[in-house]
Amino acid sequence: MTTFDDLLEEAGKFGRCQKRVFALLCLVSLPFAGVYVGIVFQGFTPDHWCRDPAVVQRRQACDWSPAASRRLTVPQVNRSGVLQQSSCEQYEVDWNATALACDTQALDLSEIPVTACKNGWEYQYEGRKSFVTEFNLVCSDGWFVDMNQSALNLGFFIGSFAFGFFADRFGRKMSFLMSNALNAIAGIAVAFAPNYISILVLRSILGFGAKGGWMSSYVLLTEIVGVQYRRTVGILFQMFFSVGVLVLPLLAYFIPDWRWLQVVISVPYVFFLFYYWFIPESPRWLISQNQSAKALEVTEAMAKENKRKIKDSALFQTLTDEEGDSSSASLLDLIRTPNMRKHTFILMFNWFTTAVVYQGLIMRVGITGINVYINFFISGLVEFPAAFLILFTIERVGRRIPFAAANMVAGAACFITAFMPDSMIWFKTVVACIGRLGITMAFEMVVFVNTELYPTHIRNLGVSVCSTLCDVGGMVSPFLLYRLAAIWLELPLLVFGVVAFIAGGLVLFLPETRGVPLPETIDDVEFPNRKKESRVEKQQIKEPLKMDLTNNKEETNV
Repeated sequence: MTTFDDLLEEAGKFGRCQKRVFALLCLVSLPFAGVYVGIVFQGFTPDHWCRDPAVVQRRQACDWSPAASRRLTVPQVNRSGVLQQSSCEQYEVDWNATALACDTQALDLSEIPVTACKNGWEYQYEGRKSFVTEFNLVCSDGWFVDMNQSALNLGFFIGSFAFGFFADRFGRKMSFLMSNALNAIAGIAVAFAPNYISILVLRSILGFGAKGGWMSSYVLLTEIVGVQYRRTVGILFQMFFSVGVLVLPLLAYFIPDWRWLQVVISVPYVFFLFYYWFIPESPRWLISQNQSAKALEVTEAMAKENKRKIKDSALFQTLTDEEGDSSSASLLDLIRTPNMRKHTFILMFNWFTTAVVYQGLIMRVGITGINVYINFFISGLVEFPAAFLILFTIERVGRRIPFAAANMVAGAACFITAFMPDSMIWFKTVVACIGRLGITMAFEMVVFVNTELYPTHIRNLGVSVCSTLCDVGGMVSPFLLYRLAAIWLELPLLVFGVVAFIAGGLVLFLPETRGVPLPETIDDVEFPNRKKESRVEKQQIKEPLKMDLTNNKEETNV
């Protein structure tokens, strides 16, 4: 049976056409990084304390420092065994009725009753403006910050289903273009939102479009290249997300206003709409939809750009008859048969784990008290060794062992970091970076392993549905981080460590996909040995034919 991988031998497995499309689609990952983890800067919560108008007025008149006036405003509270000045309570004192002089020394206010902040908050801005400071999302309203990232992941969740069906029914290209239109409109609208509720709604719409476009791009790339190039293309495509992670703190440093930063993140999606004229539809998808004529047209165009030629176009009709399982995709296909069901549940849990741990570790950068720009940049650099480690190991060792090991390394690093004393700050940072390295490897591997385990006609749906658990993890992660950190700063790390270890163990139950062609039908998943035997037989037939052609050519020359 002829497969599309066989036709790529003639059209070119990774020629000029595929390289051009690869370069164009890699750019999509750059702004997606800003959408995904931009909350670290856009939702940054600076040091803050209750505002007392009388103390502020006296501070301005007496030229006090903010620290001096803060001592007269807020009490000290116990946080994780350390006495710190409160951010959400103030002394219940009417300073206008007291003789508060400029030379007043430290007063004993320990017996003064305290109350919740009455007149808003003061912030240690340091030149930054986030939606937290603009809308006073601190103290009792702090959970609204958690909702921002959860709203984005809710959009991811719904968009995964919607664009999964859309891409499998109407094509990868159309799905990609529609998502970018939504991203451009919703992303820019967020920057001009008048209130926080509208920001949450628009963030959900942005997530709805962004996830579908990114996954459609990834699936399209893996479907137009040869089997031996899939892993390199997939990993390098995700590496550009890491490039976006590195660029983000630089943008945030020079654009301290969160609204203008949002505009800069969103504008690239407008330019991606012009890809309509520069990227093709997936021939694999066209074949699965019995559109052999269109598939032939696209593949011939690819071959022409690659300076190659399709010798026997009649093979496309064979592909349509034998490999076109169905023109529609069904959710039941993901769980109807034993192997499909096992793959789906294990991949779902791994998507959930990578999102919880990855987003949690990134957002934790904003609450550790270290310089957020430097810390974010350093932790982002760790993602590049992750990509190279994957490239080095997956063709030598395979997919399964590095995938499982990456999860377990991340889990171990979370446990170690949680129990290390703050006095060992640099060593603690190194261990935390190792955890970031591990979970980044796991995140990058779950994407392409997911694409390698599902057949063509439900591949996009399979990736989209499994990745919805990534979105559930993304909704849970900010609440786990911020609410548990309020109890003990390191408590979230223990939760991250547990789920990472479980995910690593489950990966060992998945099949190895190194060097295995993409499955075309569900039977290829359920009976993988059958397809291997078929390919061996085909190769055995091809070799004598090749020898006969060579002998005939030699006889002709004689």
